[in-house]
Amino acid sequence: MNKIIYGLVIACSLVSCAESFSVHGASSVSALDGSKLYLKTIKNNEVKSIDSCEVVHGQFRFAGLLDTIRMANLFMDDESIMPVVLEQGEINIRIDNASQTVSGTPLNDKLYDFIDFHNQLDNQMEELSHKQSQMLLEGIDEETINRQLTIEASEIARREDSLVTNFIIENFDNVLGPGVFMIMTGSYRYPILTPQIEDIMSKATDKFKNDPYVKDYYQVATENQARQNGLHEVEPQPQPKAPLTTAPLTTAPLTNAPLTNENTD
Repeated sequence: MNKIIYGLVIACSLVSCAESFSVHGASSVSALDGSKLYLKTIKNNEVKSIDSCEVVHGQFRFAGLLDTIRMANLFMDDESIMPVVLEQGEINIRIDNASQTVSGTPLNDKLYDFIDFHNQLDNQMEELSHKQSQMLLEGIDEETINRQLTIEASEIARREDSLVTNFIIENFDNVLGPGVFMIMTGSYRYPILTPQIEDIMSKATDKFKNDPYVKDYYQVATENQARQNGLHEVEPQPQPKAPLTTAPLTTAPLTNAPLTNENTD
C-alpha cells in the first residue's frame, strides 16, 4: 500500500499536478449543430489548437490541463467566434442569437462584464443615428442637430476610452490586460502611438511591457512615430505578428474576435 501511495505522489510530481480546465457550452443557434469547434491560442507566435469538439443538440464540451492561464478563442473552422480565458474551474459558454457570454470563473466573469459595458456604449453610439432622424422629423435645424449630437458622440467616445484604459491598467499583470490591448490596437493599419496608448504605457508594469505582443507593438509604434516626425523617410512598419483576426469588442453572434497571445497570471 505504501508503494502505491508513493507511486501516486511521484506521478503527481512528474506532471506538476497541473490544474485543469473544463468548458461546457450551450447554443440556441441551430446553424451550429453538427459544426466542429476549436479552442485555439497563440504560443511562441504560432496558432495552436488546444482541443476540438462537435456541437451535438446544442451542447459542446472542452477539457484539458493548464500549464498557465491563457487567453484563447473559440473557433468554428477558420472563423473566430469569441474570446475565452482558460483557467481552473468550470467555464460556461452560452451562444444565443442575441449575444455570446462566458462565465463561471473569475477572469471570464471580469472580461464579459467589461465587454457588456463596452457593448452598452456601442449601442448608445448607434442610437445617435436614430436620434438624428427623429430630430429631423421634428423639424429641428440641421446645424443644431449636428452640434448637439457631436457633443454626445464625443462624450460616449470619452467614456469608451476611459473604460478600456482603466480595464487594461487594472489587469496589467494578468492575461486580460494584454488581451484587451491587442483588441484595442488590432484595428490600426499600422502600430501608432495615440494619447491613450501613451497613457497606458506610462503607467504599465514591467510584466505588461514585456508581454510579447505589447513589447513588439510598442517598439514598432515608436519607430513609426519617428518616421512620421521625419526622422526616417521609409514606409511605416506593419502590425507585429499577432491574431488571425482583429475586430472591435463585441458579443454579437458569430462576430470575429481577436485571438490573444498567452500570458501568465
